[in-house]
Amino acid sequence: MRTAWINLAFIIITTGIGVLIGFANLPGSWYASLVKPAFNPPNWVFGPVWSVLYVLAGVAGGRIWQRAKTSNVMVLWFLQMALNFSWSPAFFGMQDIGLALVIILALLSLIFAFIWQARRLDKIATLCFVPYAAWVSFATVLNLALYLLN
Repeated sequence: MRTAWINLAFIIITTGIGVLIGFANLPGSWYASLVKPAFNPPNWVFGPVWSVLYVLAGVAGGRIWQRAKTSNVMVLWFLQMALNFSWSPAFFGMQDIGLALVIILALLSLIFAFIWQARRLDKIATLCFVPYAAWVSFATVLNLALYLLN
């Protein structure tokens, strides 16, 4: 039962912070005015995708916390979440595409480092980060394209 509560806490906190940051940093007219690449998804895609990814990140965090809360893997989890949560304020809040690109490149590096380190510790936590890595890889290319086009 304790396992379920820890996982639930990680899911709620991770998703809750992500949603709050998302609502505090809505795209708005500045983002609408940007020149976008042809592969830019419609705005409605981002909310559902990030909601699922935050749940998966929460599951991964909860599982690693229960196995190795003072490990380097857990440090990587917290660091990548901090970068994740700082991207929207940099991009949408500060309207700084270059800073957001630096943040997302560092984020992507930490996501891959987490996957590499977690693979021996917890297969499910590792698998939870695979779609997250894929989406952040896509988001990195999108961020780069927005930077180059604007």
